[in-house]
Amino acid sequence: MKKTSKVKYRTDEVMTAYLFLLPALLLALIFIVVPIILAFIYGFTDYYLLKPDERTFIGLDNFIRMLSDDLLIQTFKNTVYFVVLVVPIQLGMALGLALIINKKFRGNTYYRVAYFAPAVLSLVVISILWSVLLNPSSGLINQLLSSLGLPKQPFLTSTSQAMPTLVLISAWSGCGYQMLIFLAGLKNIQPNLYEAAEIDGANTWQKFKHITIPGLRAVSMFLIITTTIQAFKLIVQPMVMTGGGPDYKTMTLLQYIYEYGFRHRNTGYVSAITLVFTIFLVVVSIVFKKVLKEE
Repeated sequence: MKKTSKVKYRTDEVMTAYLFLLPALLLALIFIVVPIILAFIYGFTDYYLLKPDERTFIGLDNFIRMLSDDLLIQTFKNTVYFVVLVVPIQLGMALGLALIINKKFRGNTYYRVAYFAPAVLSLVVISILWSVLLNPSSGLINQLLSSLGLPKQPFLTSTSQAMPTLVLISAWSGCGYQMLIFLAGLKNIQPNLYEAAEIDGANTWQKFKHITIPGLRAVSMFLIITTTIQAFKLIVQPMVMTGGGPDYKTMTLLQYIYEYGFRHRNTGYVSAITLVFTIFLVVVSIVFKKVLKEE
């Protein structure tokens, strides 16, 4: 009798757990699984958004077309360039801030909130704010440069400065989230390890290298993978601040997908690009996880 009631109790627990998971699973099914399936189907057709009933199967034509699409290749290079720069800068800033606020000093809570504040602001608001600050003629940044006797800079209107400017703004706006995760990792490192190192005569750099870095290994692996994936999905900042210009130097792959899919309405071609991009992100995630685990 007791065994039967225990089995029933466990069954009720499992059913309750699945009921709590059901809303999240439904949302994942509707907004992740179904779109991937549709992208796979439409990627092999000439589906035009305004003529959904006239789509025909064209095989690998969309995928072959990608190889000769110069603008698509340019946007992919722009995206990779952004990722290569922003990931180390953003994680470096996050780790530096976490190390600062991990120490006990007066006003620690204030600085913690101040550093995290940009992460909770809308990317659209941040983009508009920085567009005003970086205005080549009347922006506050250029006014400060002029007051210091320095030449005004074009920033977002320059083909050489636009993407690095977006990198710095994106790193600043997003590092607060990674900072909190690094901070949680630092709290899990045993203080007696640092005390033992001090007794052995280790300096600050040696303690950081041999205690802090190994202690943050799992956290760092998680942040590198998630930050890289998020960086590949850049779209808001270039869309609001530069529109993809100048000369397509800041147009990213997701912005290209949006422009071609919603303005040109070529759903079949965009679905093929999206499918390849999704596979690419999965492969990148697997490679990163394998490499970081081995190290």
